[in-house]
Amino acid sequence: MRIRPARRSDLPLIQDIERAAGEPFRTLGMACVADDDPPPLELLDGYRGAGRAWVSAGPDDLPLGYLIADEVDGSAHIEQVSVHPSAARRGLGSGLIDHAGGWAAAGGLGALTLTTFSHVPWNAPYYRRLGFRVLPEAGLTDGLRKIRAEEAEHGLDRWPRICMRRDVPYLTETTRPQ
Repeated sequence: MRIRPARRSDLPLIQDIERAAGEPFRTLGMACVADDDPPPLELLDGYRGAGRAWVSAGPDDLPLGYLIADEVDGSAHIEQVSVHPSAARRGLGSGLIDHAGGWAAAGGLGALTLTTFSHVPWNAPYYRRLGFRVLPEAGLTDGLRKIRAEEAEHGLDRWPRICMRRDVPYLTETTRPQ
């Protein structure tokens, strides 16, 4: 699989990936997460235009997974990473996360952060395996607190949520992604 910047033509497919990736939440009694609308095209296009949206493309160059990121308090914050269930368990999500880590390091950002459900098997336990650690409440930055407040307003706090962080090693000129 190849990771590349998202294109405008990918955006409706990214929405389809998000819808499909939400379906497994139904099996956990989280239907409202499954029913949540994907990010609007305008929002996705903003990430794309800012150079903060990537896809993992299959042999046909169509997206099978995507990641969008923000800069939050000196870290690269993974706003969303999703993989189509038909392409799950092939390393696409971890590849996208590693790519975001390279982007963060090249930009002088010291870490990757994200918010996630603590007990969903493909959320916090998965991120722990990728080297993320749970941030205690006292370790949250103002930006992460704001994100959590917005998530609570959106109803996501019906299930336990946490913030996680993975440090990003600094890249030298010889190790920067091309």
